[in-house]
This record gives sequence, structure tokens and C-alpha cells, in this order.
Amino acid sequence: MSFLDQLRTYAPSDEAEALHRERMVQLLTSAAEPFSRAHFEPGHFTASLYIIDDAGRMLLHHHRRLNRWLQMGGHVEGDESPDLAALREGSEESGLPDLMLATEDILDLDIHGIPAGKGEPDHDHYDVRYLARTASPDAITIDRGESNDLAWVTLDRAAELMHGTESHRVIRKIERLLHERSLR
Repeated sequence: MSFLDQLRTYAPSDEAEALHRERMVQLLTSAAEPFSRAHFEPGHFTASLYIIDDAGRMLLHHHRRLNRWLQMGGHVEGDESPDLAALREGSEESGLPDLMLATEDILDLDIHGIPAGKGEPDHDHYDVRYLARTASPDAITIDRGESNDLAWVTLDRAAELMHGTESHRVIRKIERLLHERSLR
């Protein structure tokens, strides 16, 4: 299934996410290079990865530039699909060698502003989010260029550290998936 078809068939969990999906479809169908880091008006696609271990804990990194706790993620490179970009970014930022998608489906959609920096203007990240598992949580290594710290936390603690409503929406989805699909 193409990425556009995945977006079109994705079932948003609330009105905010429905608006994100609509804007993502519009960007994907109207921009010449919607995945390019140089596409700033209105922004470009990124991919992120929520990583859980067998105990149901979530791995967060304290983002160096943004100075806050976040999931792993970053830019889509070349001809990468968003899911493969999310896995690559997750592996690069965590050091985990065995990441596997917990579900092939998109977990969440979010559009958020990125402040100017590194010679780039303010712009939006059209973030496509996935869920992955690891069986080797002790293999994490910090990439000091990206993170101040890495931490395995319970989902309740993740909700405390990640203040945005979009983060709480994702955490609720992960809790539901853990319960429904016995991903633990």
C-alpha cells in the first residue's frame, strides 16, 4: 500500500489528528518535495518511533536542541518510506540493534512547529509515528549529538515527562495496544 493510501485509510482518534491527516494528504499531493528537509513552506514530513520493551516500558530521549523528553525520530532520507525512516532514526538515536515494528500500521499523526535554528526558519514537521519493540533494552547507547540522556520509563512516567496533548494521545494508544494485543 502506498504511503498516500496509508494516510487516506488511517483512522484518526480525534479531531486534531483528523486535521493533521487532512493537511498531510494535502502536502503529499501538492508539494514537489514533501520529504525534503529544505521544504519549509509549510514544512516537511518526518518520522518518529515510540520504543517499548518486553516489560511495557517506553524509551525516551532528552532532546539536546529542544531540551525536552521525546520519542526517537527525525527526517526521512532519500527514497526511504516513513516507517523505515522511523526505524533507522530509532536505532541511530538509541543504539538498539533489534528494533522491529510492533504493528505495521501508523500509530499516530502529528504536525508541530519547529523553532528556527541551524540556519533553518521556523517550520512544521508533519510527523508520522510508529511503535517498535526491542528485546534488548540494556543495549541503549546515547548519541550525544542528539540526546542529553536516555531513559526507560513506565507509560505513566512518560505522560509526566511529555507534556503535550499529542503525547498523551499516543501514550493512551500504546496502553490500549498493550492491553488488546498483548504486546508485552
